[in-house]
Amino acid sequence: MDSPTVLRRRLGSELRRLRERTGLQAKTAADTLRFSPTKISRIESGQTTLKESDVRALLELYGVTDEAELRQFVALTRRSTQRGWWHDYGDTLPDWFQTYVGLEADAARIRTYETELIPGLFQTLDYARATFLISLSGRHEDVEPIVSRRAKLRMQRQEVFHRQAPPTVWAILSEAVLRRPVGGPAVMREQIAHLIELAQKPTVTIQVLPFSAGAHPAMSMAFHVLSFSDVPGQIVYVEALTSSLYIEKESDIARHEFVFEQLTASAMSPETSLSWMHKLATEEYGNHG
Repeated sequence: MDSPTVLRRRLGSELRRLRERTGLQAKTAADTLRFSPTKISRIESGQTTLKESDVRALLELYGVTDEAELRQFVALTRRSTQRGWWHDYGDTLPDWFQTYVGLEADAARIRTYETELIPGLFQTLDYARATFLISLSGRHEDVEPIVSRRAKLRMQRQEVFHRQAPPTVWAILSEAVLRRPVGGPAVMREQIAHLIELAQKPTVTIQVLPFSAGAHPAMSMAFHVLSFSDVPGQIVYVEALTSSLYIEKESDIARHEFVFEQLTASAMSPETSLSWMHKLATEEYGNHG
């Protein structure tokens, strides 16, 4: 079932197509309906929950009169307002990250470059708990309930691998990601073993970018490129400490795709990466109790 986040993007994309078909500029449409230009932009990019009355007003403006088409739009609008499963974790999930979880849940293809951490979709429970414990250090209250909730959410996100049509995931990991002993040797040993297991899936590709590759154009920022099977366009997701950025401008997405291709060429091959990870787990993390 499509996530509400993706349904909003699909609905927004269709409304943009109808507006462009009529030859109306976004500002003209906004002025006619007494919307702000920002509201039109957020509707068309799927960044806001739509009201049925707003959708009907837009469809009337764009000349949609066919009853069957109107019913389809209304039905899509109602589905897009439903709560996704991740909303149950609203007490621990920042608003700016909820959008990403919704997009991830329905992505057909995910390309990830990570500089510091194992991607969330690949993390073991103990690795996830270790990252959350560190991020919550310094708080005076008992953080265990928060850690448990966030770790449970992270594990539930990984259910995408068990979908009838799981996403294709291609991850490039900086060598630093695997050499940083998050949670200690035992946790890292289990985590690397999990990566090796995941890489056996036909839909998962993992490459390690070694230090020996030298300088590259993505040294300062991890990023994720998400594609969808039935929604036009792609999204680049970039996360900061307390916020995130969703990039949809075609030229910016093309730049990230170009950089990802460069990283792919500079990284070890998937086969060499697996051998390297196995050796690292044995030599770096395997001689500990």
